[in-house]
Amino acid sequence: MSVFSCAAFDGHEQVVFGHDPETGLKAIVALHSTVLGPGVGGCRMWAYPDEAAAVTDVLRLARGMTYKNAMAGLDFGGAKAVILGDARRDKTPAMMRAFGRFVESLAGRYITAEDVGIGTEDMAHVRRETGHVLGLAETSGDPSPFTALGVFLGIRAALAHARGSDELTGVTVAVQGLGHVGADLARRLHEAGARLVVADIHRDATDRVAAATGARVVDPAVIHAEPVDVYAPCALGAVLNDRTIPEIKAGIVAGAANNQLAEPRHARMLADRGVLYAPDYVINAGGVINIAVEHGPAGYDVARATALVQGIGDTMSRIFAEAARTGRTTAEVADAMAEARIRAVAAKKKAADAA
Repeated sequence: MSVFSCAAFDGHEQVVFGHDPETGLKAIVALHSTVLGPGVGGCRMWAYPDEAAAVTDVLRLARGMTYKNAMAGLDFGGAKAVILGDARRDKTPAMMRAFGRFVESLAGRYITAEDVGIGTEDMAHVRRETGHVLGLAETSGDPSPFTALGVFLGIRAALAHARGSDELTGVTVAVQGLGHVGADLARRLHEAGARLVVADIHRDATDRVAAATGARVVDPAVIHAEPVDVYAPCALGAVLNDRTIPEIKAGIVAGAANNQLAEPRHARMLADRGVLYAPDYVINAGGVINIAVEHGPAGYDVARATALVQGIGDTMSRIFAEAARTGRTTAEVADAMAEARIRAVAAKKKAADAA
């Protein structure tokens, strides 16, 4: 397939394919923009049906990281990596070291971290081959709790905007996907008094969360249509589409998944149906904010990371208010805010180069 003709291609600066026959590594790194700084984004391992699906995913994810890092106020550009394979079956320490060598070959233009199918132990293997890695166990560690915290705060901001109160007692939330982030989010919601409906493709995950929270378990294929107050997609993307949006009964969609909108136009579909959508790359930025603190000159400090993640709720509130004031969708407002920052930094760099 041609990367340039792919619908997800959006002026990406660089797309690099890596292959290590000895370990079976097949990986793709996409750098969308390095205007704000080196491209930072996690590495995802997934059993894609084909190479085209992997390319589409990594292109969309890298673009999302550009906007996520811009909205979070970080001096990072947007990038992402995917490894083709089943993380439960195919992943080995040797493969992760091969991936580390692949990252090292990019000479610092891409800084990796964990994502779906990849954990802190895997990052330790990557670190043996490259210094361009964040989210190590001995520093900032697993970013998932910070991602979950940001989503939790974003849900409260959405409730405050839609209902006038951020109280979660008695609110029903459907959490789709119970990986590290989804499970932690479910715990936080339960402790705050919310009722839970949950779904995951792995039965052991739903069993654990249901036992801990009393959640009702449903099929992942239908959870979006549950009669709940908040729908929180926390698995893979494109779950908001022509088929699912007409079936959504929740008044709020706010979750951790990346690229929740199958197409940009679906933000308008949600708005026209009266559904308040929390732009994914804003609400789920807690993880990258956490590892950004690790990358800073003062080193990692959990209190500083937590304080910065607390700002996600305020950012969401500003987006909701601006969308209500202007009639634009929340996605359009967030995009405009991110693009304004990128343009401003690009202009400063251009002026400095010309001086």
